[in-house]
Amino acid sequence: MQDILHSLSTYGYIVLFLYSLGGGMVALIAAGVLSYGGHMDLTTSILVAFVSNALGDSILLYVSRYNKAQMMPYLKKHRRKLALSHVLMKKYGDKIIFIQKFIYGIKTLIPIVIGFTKYPAMKFNILNAISALLWSLIIGIASYKAGETLVKASTYISAHPWIAPLIIAVLLGLLWFYMKMATRKRVK
Repeated sequence: MQDILHSLSTYGYIVLFLYSLGGGMVALIAAGVLSYGGHMDLTTSILVAFVSNALGDSILLYVSRYNKAQMMPYLKKHRRKLALSHVLMKKYGDKIIFIQKFIYGIKTLIPIVIGFTKYPAMKFNILNAISALLWSLIIGIASYKAGETLVKASTYISAHPWIAPLIIAVLLGLLWFYMKMATRKRVK
């Protein structure tokens, strides 16, 4: 157990950085809980997640802006999600850059959609940095404050292993249902 904790405190920041390039909510929650347990530093975890998340979304913007033709074959299966992202961007404007950080499923698509448009890259980068900072502070501090509860829940789930697949199935089902409803064809 000590080896695992030592590895997490040593390599946890690298894992957090890499995972936060494309999302990072689960990794930041784990870092917050580990910080609560004294195995990681909360400030460093928040800083790493902030930098990585802001960098990841900016990279997605530039890759999609300058390599649209090469990206389209990979996005073919996600046309409805791309359309949803575009609709959300038109509906909420700049606010979608803040909102998307907290919505799993469209988090990586919003910067790609913005990259396909003529949205100013500098404006996106500034708003993205601010939203990444707010996201990392909110998730990091909330998971640190909920550390005791999350550790107790983890202990309970470890004692009852049938609960974890059930929770995962319910969460995936809800996510699937939301994406299905949000991207379904509307009959006029």
